[in-house]
Amino acid sequence: MEKNALWKWVILAAITVFSVVTVSPPSEKIRLGLDLAGGTSFTVQIDQEQLRRDLQAADPSRPADAIESEIATIMRDADARTVEVLRNRVDALGVNEPVIAPGKDHRILIQLPGADEKQRAAAEQSIKSAAFLQFRLVHRDNARLVANLLAGGKAPEGYRAVEGRYYERTGDYEAAIRDPGYARRLATFEQPDPSYVFMLQEERLQDGRRVYSPCYVRTRSEMTGESLKRAEIERDPMSGAVHVSLTFKPKGANEFAKITSYYAPRGLRNKDSDTGRQLAIVLDNTLYSAPVINEPIPSGRASISGSFSMEEAALLRNILNAGSLPAPVKVLEKRMVDASLGKDAIQSGIRASIIGLALVAIFMLIYYSYCGLIANLALLANMILLPAGMILVAGVLGLFIRDAGVSSRNIITLPVLTMPGIAGIILTIGMAVDANVLIFERIREEFQAGKSARAAVFAGYDRAFLAIFDSNITTLLTGAILFTFGSGPIRGFAVTLCAGIIISMYTALVLTRMVFAATVPEKRVKPYRMLQFVAKTKIDFLARRQVAITFSIAVIVLTLGIFTARLLANPRRVLSIDFTGGSVISYNYTQAPGIEAMRDALTAAGITDAIIQNQGAIEGELTVLQVKTGREQVDGRPVAEAATDALTGAFPEAGLTLAGEEVIGSQIGEDLKRDAFWSIIVALVGMLIYITVRFEFGFALGAIVALAHDVLITFGIFTLLDRQVSLTAVACLLTILGYSVNDTIVIFDRIREDMKRDQKTPFRDLCNLSINQTLSRTLLTSFTTLLATGSLFLFGGGAINDFALCMIIGLVAGVYSTVFIATPVMLAWYKNRRPGLVAAK
Repeated sequence: MEKNALWKWVILAAITVFSVVTVSPPSEKIRLGLDLAGGTSFTVQIDQEQLRRDLQAADPSRPADAIESEIATIMRDADARTVEVLRNRVDALGVNEPVIAPGKDHRILIQLPGADEKQRAAAEQSIKSAAFLQFRLVHRDNARLVANLLAGGKAPEGYRAVEGRYYERTGDYEAAIRDPGYARRLATFEQPDPSYVFMLQEERLQDGRRVYSPCYVRTRSEMTGESLKRAEIERDPMSGAVHVSLTFKPKGANEFAKITSYYAPRGLRNKDSDTGRQLAIVLDNTLYSAPVINEPIPSGRASISGSFSMEEAALLRNILNAGSLPAPVKVLEKRMVDASLGKDAIQSGIRASIIGLALVAIFMLIYYSYCGLIANLALLANMILLPAGMILVAGVLGLFIRDAGVSSRNIITLPVLTMPGIAGIILTIGMAVDANVLIFERIREEFQAGKSARAAVFAGYDRAFLAIFDSNITTLLTGAILFTFGSGPIRGFAVTLCAGIIISMYTALVLTRMVFAATVPEKRVKPYRMLQFVAKTKIDFLARRQVAITFSIAVIVLTLGIFTARLLANPRRVLSIDFTGGSVISYNYTQAPGIEAMRDALTAAGITDAIIQNQGAIEGELTVLQVKTGREQVDGRPVAEAATDALTGAFPEAGLTLAGEEVIGSQIGEDLKRDAFWSIIVALVGMLIYITVRFEFGFALGAIVALAHDVLITFGIFTLLDRQVSLTAVACLLTILGYSVNDTIVIFDRIREDMKRDQKTPFRDLCNLSINQTLSRTLLTSFTTLLATGSLFLFGGGAINDFALCMIIGLVAGVYSTVFIATPVMLAWYKNRRPGLVAAK
């Protein structure tokens, strides 16, 4: 028995117990992401531009430097205060275990697991509301000024005067409010005095129409909502109208009593009038009401009246009770997944995992017999120890980048499991046996050299170690980059990928060696039975390098040319909303309507750029239809609401039900484009540096050119198959970068080893020999990974199907480039001459 073998078994037992405990019972310990459990997530950002516009609108005469100084003061602790206020608001909605976490660039992630439709709508409205409450005086001559406006038919942009009593919005309103200068123009419309601004109060008529009454309101507030104690819903016993009553703290009550006494009829600041002044109640720069002060109000109570429904009043109450945001926020991204889609994703993920695991295990057992049995034991151990690896990786990565879905306050809590995370687990099933294949093929060579069983086994481990170490480090590097530049589910994939690599290295290099040490007889000489589909070859691969390179260039130019043409014609055809911004609405249906008929119905509803895709049956009888559009709203309504009304109204027999919604703002799309570009660049540079350190620059250059080839070939063929480029596709390209280099490193490691043993063979011939020597393991490692990704492709739905297809293309391209691109480029750099420093390393 090897030295310290007992301690190794004790450590293995401890890790196993820890891993099992962390997932027991699974129903309580495994936290599912929103894409599996269903729910809604928002990414919001503190809107400094809107804050600037609000401050300008409140006092148009205020100097710009004073406004910028106030913005800087507000932003100092805005993130922490915003998170606290939003948490209070979300808690009031009754959502179970919401996640609210700050991010970079004043962004905040809000996740609402299992939220129903009403909770989603209420959450979005409460998130957007800053809840900055003000009490401001109305102009003394407001009635006359407004009467003159309406009588003369004067109206601000986007409105028209109706019946000489109020305004209605026109079709130009949506275009007008997109203009950054609109808020200032509206505030100064027919302004009688620089100290007053023009505002509109919304009212709802009995026929359901929404109209707007103009009012000139002072820019300076008499008091704010800072002294608000609580808000409650009340109903008028006579009219039945709903209003929100306000109760102030003692200091606020005294202040409110003083204000109402000053401006009541014949008050201290209204001595010459028998009519009290109007006191406007303004929330988030929106005028709710402007009641007349008929008498002093010493009780410290006020009310906000309007055309409220009970639900609207309840939401307003909750917002006021939660407190005001220090600055307005804007929704950058919104994603909603129905629980039915989440359940289907779990079922397809489990099925793909079981089938992938079974295929890999059966192949290893048939091909390597007893050694394959030990590899399958390691594969089973991978699945058992993976939770421990996920906790380790999440804890380490969480030290550098805080992500509520990955790390938590409890360091032994599993990270949230997402569908890309399941894809990462399935991928690691195929990749986990790669190290075993390298070891077993080395053991085969040692047996062929005439060594005894124990000597062959341990020599095989020693000779395979550097290739395994180098190839897995590069994959870990891409996983770390994915975590750094990715977000949400992509980080979940990065965690499971890195955890799988670490655990598979442990089981392959440590666990299987422990098993061999305990089971291989000291006196055994007979080699272990292993199949050999690829015998010793003497193919002159390098003689075909020019033809291969020409072929690759032709494929890259052709596919990228087609992609560019499609991109210029219609970007939304080839790029997902991850990069373009817009909305994707998913529906379950029982009877598929015609695509053209649906497009006509959506066009009539104002959604003129809709792209409709029938996803078909994903699991059982569940069928999914997707509508993609560049719009987020239609005539002030959420695009999902407008599309759902249009389709369900036009096709009642189809049984359409909303199953999911994604809304991504253009800013998020631009950020993702930038992050995707830099993640690939950083990965390539990182590998260039690492391989240069481990080998030489010429070797690193060959590997990087081969990786760039793999990415371009995969990207081109993937888009040629009419698949959209999404964040999932970028994650796949990065995974290919990390995995595809493995075979190249195995060949380079053999070249380095052969150079030390053979100082006479010409370098070109030596490289060709090394390619032939490693051809079997190159094909085998790619084949086992193809088994896992193939099951993912056949049984994974939606974006995961795209990921699997991308990986399959990348795996094939990786084998090709390892033989025909990496080594020829390296040879060209050294001009077919033997590098002088490699033999010394």
